[in-house]
Amino acid sequence: MNTADLGLPVTVPSTALFTDQYELTMLQAALHSGTADRRSVFEVFTRRLPTGRRYGVVAGTGRVLDAVENFRFDEGVLGFLREQRVVDERTLEWLAGYRFRGDIWGYPEGEVYFPGSPVLRVEGSFAEAVLLETVVLSILNHDSAVAAAASRMAVAAGDRPLVEMGARRTHELAAVAASRAAYIGGFSSTSDLAAGFRYGIPTVGTSAHAFTLLHDSERDAFRAQVESLGRGTTLLVDTYDVDEAVRLAVEIAGPELGSVRIDSGDLLLIAHRVRRQLDELGATSARIVVTSDLDEYAIASLAASPADSYGVGTQLVTGSGHPTCSMVYKLVARAESGAPDAPLRAVAKKSMGSKTSIGGRKWAARRLDAAGVAEAEVIGVGPVPGELADRQLLTELVKDGEVLVREPLEAARDRHKAALAGLPLSAMQLSRGEPVIPTEYV
Repeated sequence: MNTADLGLPVTVPSTALFTDQYELTMLQAALHSGTADRRSVFEVFTRRLPTGRRYGVVAGTGRVLDAVENFRFDEGVLGFLREQRVVDERTLEWLAGYRFRGDIWGYPEGEVYFPGSPVLRVEGSFAEAVLLETVVLSILNHDSAVAAAASRMAVAAGDRPLVEMGARRTHELAAVAASRAAYIGGFSSTSDLAAGFRYGIPTVGTSAHAFTLLHDSERDAFRAQVESLGRGTTLLVDTYDVDEAVRLAVEIAGPELGSVRIDSGDLLLIAHRVRRQLDELGATSARIVVTSDLDEYAIASLAASPADSYGVGTQLVTGSGHPTCSMVYKLVARAESGAPDAPLRAVAKKSMGSKTSIGGRKWAARRLDAAGVAEAEVIGVGPVPGELADRQLLTELVKDGEVLVREPLEAARDRHKAALAGLPLSAMQLSRGEPVIPTEYV
């Protein structure tokens, strides 16, 4: 969902300068050499998953489609390029009429991926497709990293809800994208109102330690919050003495107290102590929210605690140690000439070490075992084997420049749950390991 879905106004600026200068200088040189119109195929993939990760999560696809639609060189952008002498006048004239009119295929948002998976395929002339490289990678690398961290945290949390609360730990625009990616990965809500406004993600939040410190006593702070926000509010109980704060919380709000939040200390020990105290005081339905720099490992360690939900910030928005997926955008095929019917030729970078690529316009499918569980990510060039025809992963997103797929975040969120359910159980392990299924090239 976005603001358009909510009936709210939205102004979307041009995304044309979310790029590197060499994209434009390559365009100028290609126009000069006469190769700019050659039909080309670019693919987005990663050569490896972050160390120890067993699967990746595709997120950001919807934002990529928005970015492609709004990749326009208006007068302001063209004026900047002219003033800075980035490209020549012939190139500026070409850019003035730029619209992506090619095709884009990709893994649907929320799907899992593995090393070599062609998560996005962009087809068009070299000129129109090469310009999208940086903005596509910027979105997919960030959003997929956050979604993968969110997915692991959701697995660790089980049925307990997760709140995204990392806006203050990252760039203000990245925070909104992170909220969106976290929701796809399994989080239930966000503290970021911009994310709620833009994407319709449920928002939550009550008070911080500053609110308690503002008042002459903790009693005064709790009373003010309950009188303003109601008995179902969440009271933060670790500003001073936790035991005394819990006693005051129940005294002031009564057994209808909604929740208490713990933000410091030995969370496992304190959560057990608070649960016992709440029950003894008659607030048996009051919930316990745990925060304090959590990651998937800390969440897993709290599985035996009586915590009812978790709030996660820094570790989520930074990908839990892996803030990028190291995805690349590589030319894998190009026409032998600029003629519309010129045949495609597979191309690939060949270099020493780990940066070798595999050329050719690829398809991808996930092979299942007899029990219907994924056993391999199969990637090939040419005809798709009959037994894999109904297991293909790439879907058509853009045709002749027109976006074909628009879906609510709930669809991507549900898709991710289904994708996880189709993987071997070892995918849910947080211990370091290899990708849960191998990648096979045919």
